[in-house]
Amino acid sequence: MLALDIRNLNKKYVHFQLKDVSFQLEKGYIMGFIGANGAGKTTTIKSILNLIQADSGEIRVLGKSMAEHELELKQEIGSAFGNIDFYTRSKIKTLTNVVKTFYRNWDDETYYKYLKKFNLIEDKKIAELSTGMKVKYSLALALSHGAKLLVLDEPTSGLDPVARDDLLDTFQELVQDGEISILFSTHITSDLEKCADYITYIHNGRIINSSEKEAFSEAYRLLNGSMEQLDLVKSRLIAYKTNSFGFTGLIHAKDFDPSSGIKSTLPNLEEIMIYYSKMEGTYV
Repeated sequence: MLALDIRNLNKKYVHFQLKDVSFQLEKGYIMGFIGANGAGKTTTIKSILNLIQADSGEIRVLGKSMAEHELELKQEIGSAFGNIDFYTRSKIKTLTNVVKTFYRNWDDETYYKYLKKFNLIEDKKIAELSTGMKVKYSLALALSHGAKLLVLDEPTSGLDPVARDDLLDTFQELVQDGEISILFSTHITSDLEKCADYITYIHNGRIINSSEKEAFSEAYRLLNGSMEQLDLVKSRLIAYKTNSFGFTGLIHAKDFDPSSGIKSTLPNLEEIMIYYSKMEGTYV
């Protein structure tokens, strides 16, 4: 069963647009949603949650249309955006008492378990929380009403390395029984190396690739060669950089001939993002 099924999502602004965004997340898995700032991650996530109105396309959550079953499905979705810009003068417990009234399956025991896990103090005001603590509080809320799908925008942003590692461990624990699925956007690719099962990469409003983590990297090769060798492959490269020793460039694995004598390695997620950012044009 698909936890999330996005088909041909489009949203146009004056200087940016999502263009036929499509990807699927299987139930019980973690998907990392990557892309440079401004690539369309937050726009896609807000469209999924119907916080902004998409121009066209279909969004299905747990097999049901978001457009037709929004109120019902939002009981099954937990979301967090890494910041809280409302009720900042209120204490944590005051805001929680407001939020919990919207969820029929709210569980105080679960909520207090995550407060303790995240070292959150109920009597603190929202305005007194660091960015990292706001992320943790948003997650405590998202995890406390029996959500089957977590949709998280930059949840590890602002966390120190130890706190990030603990949070990623929590993600892995949540999906162990196969009932909860997680989509989270990030630009910290090392987080995905640890916990993601699938990777979806968006660039300039289009999905470049969406696949299992291992298959994602294996779809590319990072080449190192001389300037003479660059002339042989330049037209097939996604992007490249030159230096005094020659060039390094990213290429689709299907476009690379191993018999060319050019040295190749598997790129990591960060290298793929960097080279796509240097690509001429908007989409390949």
